[in-house]
Amino acid sequence: MAKFLLVHGSCHGAWCWKDTIPALEALGHDVQAIDLPSHGQDRTPLADVTLASYADAIVDALEAPSLVVGHSMGGFPITQAAANRPDLVQGLIFLCAYLPIEGHSLSDMRQLANDHPLLPAIRRSDDGLSMTFDPNQIERLFYHDCPPATYEFASEHLSPQALKPQRTTIEGLEKTKDIPKAYIVCEEDRAIPPAFQYQMAAVLPDAQCFSLPTSHSPFFSAPKALAQQLSDIAQVELMSV
Repeated sequence: MAKFLLVHGSCHGAWCWKDTIPALEALGHDVQAIDLPSHGQDRTPLADVTLASYADAIVDALEAPSLVVGHSMGGFPITQAAANRPDLVQGLIFLCAYLPIEGHSLSDMRQLANDHPLLPAIRRSDDGLSMTFDPNQIERLFYHDCPPATYEFASEHLSPQALKPQRTTIEGLEKTKDIPKAYIVCEEDRAIPPAFQYQMAAVLPDAQCFSLPTSHSPFFSAPKALAQQLSDIAQVELMSV
């Protein structure tokens, strides 16, 4: 049995893992998902949200060494949390996520991709604090292979994404170098190009790169397959309990 902490990406919340949690529990694992500040049920004002506050929320949720999964934008806060408390992070799993590079913010890393499918869908708030996605493009970008009514469910829960955390680099990235890492590429991703995901994952050993034939949202489109993939990764010797 492994302990998992699941961390969502931009505009999402713990709600996006609703199908993955029971699938992982059915495989015998201990699973928790959290809302990052200003997401889901958390009411932190957008002006107060930082990468540091994201990392603090993750650390606060870690009661024992765990495998921490970050989806999409979540790759940055899980890495900062690991840099802050490496003793609490058994391993980092990047699910079609941004895998940080020294000196690069998430916004910087977006520029490293050859294709930018999200750019036309981004809508920045008038005060410059946050962004949302064009509702007419959300289903195509994130949920194109998901069950009926997924978009309706998600659209009721999506929240604005604070921009400050995405403009911040990781502090103490070198403290994570000895923490085992794995990457799961989503092969039909229309949000973060799969080619760019493989580019980011190339810094890891080949044995630590996996894939799923899904969109950017495997927690909705293939929760059992995602749970099995996470469970398999947990069995790798470097990440085993």
